[in-house]
Amino acid sequence: MKHFRNFCIIAHIDHGKSTLADRLLEFTHTINQREMQNQVLDDMDLEREKGITIKSHAIQINYQYQHQEYILNLIDTPGHVDFSYEVSRALAACEGALLLIDATQGIQAQTISNLYLAIDNNLEIIPVLNKIDMEGAMIAEVEDQVIELIGCKREEILHASAKTGEGVEEILHAIVERIPPPDGDPEKPLQALIFDSVFNSFRGIIVYFRIFNGVIHSGEKIRFLNTGKEYLADEVGVLKLGMQPKKLVGAGDVGYVITGIKTATEVKVGDTLTTVANPSRESIHGFKEVKPMVFAGIFPINTDEFEELRECMEKLQLNDASLTFELETSQALGFGFRCGFLGMLHMEIVQERLEREFNQTVITTVPNVSFIAYTTNGETVIVNNPAQMPDPSRIDRIEEPYIRAQIISKPEYIGNIMNLCIGKRGTLVYQGYLTTTRVELGFEMPLTEIVFDFYDRLKSQTRGYASFDYHPIGYRESDIAKMDILLNGDRVDALSALIHKSRAQDFGRKLCEKLKELVPRQQFQIAIQAAIGAKIIARENISAMRKDVTAKCYGGDISRKRKLLEKQKEGKKRMKQIGNVEVPQEAFLAVLKLD
Repeated sequence: MKHFRNFCIIAHIDHGKSTLADRLLEFTHTINQREMQNQVLDDMDLEREKGITIKSHAIQINYQYQHQEYILNLIDTPGHVDFSYEVSRALAACEGALLLIDATQGIQAQTISNLYLAIDNNLEIIPVLNKIDMEGAMIAEVEDQVIELIGCKREEILHASAKTGEGVEEILHAIVERIPPPDGDPEKPLQALIFDSVFNSFRGIIVYFRIFNGVIHSGEKIRFLNTGKEYLADEVGVLKLGMQPKKLVGAGDVGYVITGIKTATEVKVGDTLTTVANPSRESIHGFKEVKPMVFAGIFPINTDEFEELRECMEKLQLNDASLTFELETSQALGFGFRCGFLGMLHMEIVQERLEREFNQTVITTVPNVSFIAYTTNGETVIVNNPAQMPDPSRIDRIEEPYIRAQIISKPEYIGNIMNLCIGKRGTLVYQGYLTTTRVELGFEMPLTEIVFDFYDRLKSQTRGYASFDYHPIGYRESDIAKMDILLNGDRVDALSALIHKSRAQDFGRKLCEKLKELVPRQQFQIAIQAAIGAKIIARENISAMRKDVTAKCYGGDISRKRKLLEKQKEGKKRMKQIGNVEVPQEAFLAVLKLD
């Protein structure tokens, strides 16, 4: 075991994690030239298209150092704040982390947030300055930032360029010398932490684990401690670029097991594996429960496809443990799921993955966060969607979730950032200079305000020079109302939203205007209204398509024309009573893109 090293690469978005992983694999000849490509560990099409890492990827590297063979288990992690749960799970399987910092950008918000996650897990941190070959690299300045942040010595900071491969050998030396080998006893009963799983249509569920104590043999009976289920380990092995079967995997190593499990609900990420013959009594302290930040309904376009969608959601949840969902019904959309996401990017990725990997075309409703409503008779209701909101006459007060936002940017953008955050009901808590060209701002603001377009607007206000990170700080009382959209007096529950009263009128007006463009004209007039309770706050009309019934009257008395028009008016009135307005799918998507 003393020749094992388990480590991951953590950094802000676009600081070069996947590129460095490519160079490490290339330098150690883990991958031959034919298999080599950019972002080799990012095996999803989506990851390549967007240039981001969505999933953590584990791979084993063999490295010869001072005539001794070492086995390095590398986990490449995502950088975006919406996938920080992936990062926390990767950290639980490691003893050390490479903290990668872009020498042209310096320290950014997600760098600090991921660093704190690593320190909480007692990991050995190796700071690496990346992109030193670029013209804009500020090596000395960024070194000062790193020293101030983690209190290391200047000579401990490694310099590298993941693009050219410079400094990769020094990084490998540092991994072997500085990261401690894993603790653990191969003689003890088996204790393995499940940190990820994936569904394979031929072989069932493949479970990825990190062994803390004991060994796992191919063909022996294993037990999942939390669910109590027992299975035969058909195949165990380690993760190279593909899966490499072995007779046994021992303490300190990272590997996979295939048991032929077909039901997705029987595998839980964070569970502990042990053997039936010599079981461990206690489970490993897993991960903390994931707290969804944004809720939205996902519905199949055809209601007959509901069961198929449920299966797909369960399979997707195996591979994305931060996705939570429960059953929901809607008058407009039928059966579907109320899903919890870690952010808007996460929601977008889940929707894309459902379409690409499972061929499911879905409708997503307006995203919102969960509120707590206290009724006048002392009940507490958790409101995850507008339909669960109690009657306004019964509500004593409503509390909404608040977050502490941390924004790091250049001093010239302070004014823009403050305008944006204060406009989103934020309050400035602190402001400090990390260096002369780097300022850190802390705001406390409602989560509702950052759900829609906050991140995009922050990027445009600061020309991309701001990094943003947040964490929840609890609930506070607020003036929240439920806004309904009525089409011809009928509520469209999928378009209802919970919104702060100060913004309701503006939001309602924009939504009505948008729907006027998207809802097709009918033979009768359609009224689109936004209402809070019984009070209408915005209205738009879609005029009726009408036939020119007086066309056949060439001259003649006016009473003949009036008679025809009155008859038409009566018909329109009857039509309006029985008429049904279909809301096109674009309308649900348009709500997400309101400015």
